[in-house]
Amino acid sequence: MHSASMRELDRVLRVIAAREVVICLIGESGTGKELLSRRIHDLSHRRAGPFVPINCAAIPETLFESELFGHEKGAFTGASDRNRGKLEASSGGTLFLDEVGEMPLAVQAKLLRFLENRKFMRVGGNVKISVDARVVCATLRPLEDEVRAGRFRADLFYRLQGITLRVPSLRDRRADIGPLVQELTAQTAARHGTTLPKFTAAATKVLRSYEWPGNVRELRNVVELVCLLREGKAVRVRDLPEALRHAAGATSAAGGESEETIEVRLDRPLAESVDEILQAALVLEDGNRSRAARRLGVSLRTMQRFAARAGHTEARQSFSHSSSLPPSHISSARRA
Repeated sequence: MHSASMRELDRVLRVIAAREVVICLIGESGTGKELLSRRIHDLSHRRAGPFVPINCAAIPETLFESELFGHEKGAFTGASDRNRGKLEASSGGTLFLDEVGEMPLAVQAKLLRFLENRKFMRVGGNVKISVDARVVCATLRPLEDEVRAGRFRADLFYRLQGITLRVPSLRDRRADIGPLVQELTAQTAARHGTTLPKFTAAATKVLRSYEWPGNVRELRNVVELVCLLREGKAVRVRDLPEALRHAAGATSAAGGESEETIEVRLDRPLAESVDEILQAALVLEDGNRSRAARRLGVSLRTMQRFAARAGHTEARQSFSHSSSLPPSHISSARRA
């Protein structure tokens, strides 16, 4: 977490994770509320217990009570066996109620009773069951709005608002985008058994300039797509989805910077700038050494001298078999 807002949020999570309090996370869809709830679980003394998520918006109202609290055999048509609900399954751990504002009013009343005395009954049952589970909830919109609209019980709202934390959207923490891209790229390669691609500086700049209405979830989908299409190769601006390139270009000039441009700063050692240029040329040419040399327009002798001064021994060995090229200036660099 590189952004100040996420570092502060993580600091707060570390403090409250050890306390047995109800936590409510508020943030846009895709901001990582479930990941943060898992972090709360992992930082707490309940880390060895189960983490049980339930998406309240995805369960039909008629099935919600049974899904959360379970049911006894014969409780309703089709209930051929006793079923433990999500709440019972989370005993000793954490129950995560995502989109808690979508919970039916009738079930809200039963959840409130559980939060008050830690006991509940399965659907069709007459025996109270005790469960030691921590409840973490998340919502897209402030629950106060749902209370005013009559869709959420005021008494449950006051019970759940113990500690309310706002999760910033991705566009409000752009410093996290670069590290997130690296992390998601590694995850994609590990999941699919593919070779890591490398995002060019210009492509990363476009990603940073995009608004990301779908937040981290949207970023994950984009990264996975381009990583699979550009396995082991450079991910350039033109490899990004057209809609993303268009939107980023319309809202920021960041996407207009050429991928063939590298800023050479006068306060940096020359060897560092040369090494960066060599690396960038190889990335742009998908690792093809001959095309990279041709792009730079340097002779074999010049390339070897620059590679040696930059400590780029791999490039020096790779070019040892290339034919001599006419010397030229390094056209891909410009002075700051």
